Amino acid sequence: MQPPTIPFHLTRAELLRMGAALCAGAALPAFAQPQSQPAMNTRPIPSTREALPVIGCGTWIGFDQRPGTEEYARLPGVLDALFAAGGTVIDSSPMYGRSEETTGELLAASKQQVRPFLATKVWTSGREAGIAQMEQSFARLRTQHMDLMQVHNLVDWRTHLATLRGWKEKGRVRYIGVTHYTASAYGEVEAVLKAEKLDFLQINYSLDAREAEQRLLPLAAERGVAVIVNMPFGGGGLLRRLRDKPLPPWAGEIGCNSWAQVLLKFVLSHPAVTCTIPGTSRREHMADNAAAGAGSFPDAAFWRREAAAIRT
Repeated sequence: MQPPTIPFHLTRAELLRMGAALCAGAALPAFAQPQSQPAMNTRPIPSTREALPVIGCGTWIGFDQRPGTEEYARLPGVLDALFAAGGTVIDSSPMYGRSEETTGELLAASKQQVRPFLATKVWTSGREAGIAQMEQSFARLRTQHMDLMQVHNLVDWRTHLATLRGWKEKGRVRYIGVTHYTASAYGEVEAVLKAEKLDFLQINYSLDAREAEQRLLPLAAERGVAVIVNMPFGGGGLLRRLRDKPLPPWAGEIGCNSWAQVLLKFVLSHPAVTCTIPGTSRREHMADNAAAGAGSFPDAAFWRREAAAIRT
């Protein structure tokens, strides 16, 4: 079954009505999966129609580790679990301490025959400083070509987007975008989305932080911008509150065996969302997260019925 095509000029009402159709018709996975493991869905990057797996891995905190530590020794298993499930997206930033360097080391040592989709960010002011920082990110991640380079939290975004457009034309980066993580910045994010031609927006969105639904997610769909969701667990507080509660009876019906999967299914139920990047430093958590990317996703009417009860 072919995935439904999303027009890029939608009203909010049209976007919501299309949610069920998108969730029901996922694209084929990018990599073959074991028969015992359901395939991860993919969604198209609007600017190219390239298929992107819907669950990736964020590296904030979890990958800021040094070789020789117990925490570092666990990280190869995280990437193994991501790739085994059909995921490819790994997102980092120079802001995340040693995370870029760790990611580069782990990928260089990995025996997996999977091409990762590498995303990182520029987080400084000034053209020359931005170029220097991005060159450092290339070196740390041990790559000559970056899949996605993003302006972190809109810091000096005009300067860096100008540089990145030139790099995109030369083939150094494949996609460009901007990021933020707090609703207080949504006004500026909206203005940038309207003014600039971007491939990606990375933004926070979760069951207990739904402000992006109001304007940013519909606008991204209208502008043909892929959306990566950071903080799908709302910073972790919601997931911690839910862990001791029994799963609702309907969880199994939507293919969920954990609260983390329920929260990820919610995020991926929005038709404007392309991918989400929960962060973890444990293999079992990565495998659990990745499982939420398989199967279908409930429609907006389902979450209107159930979301309030989950948050309380």
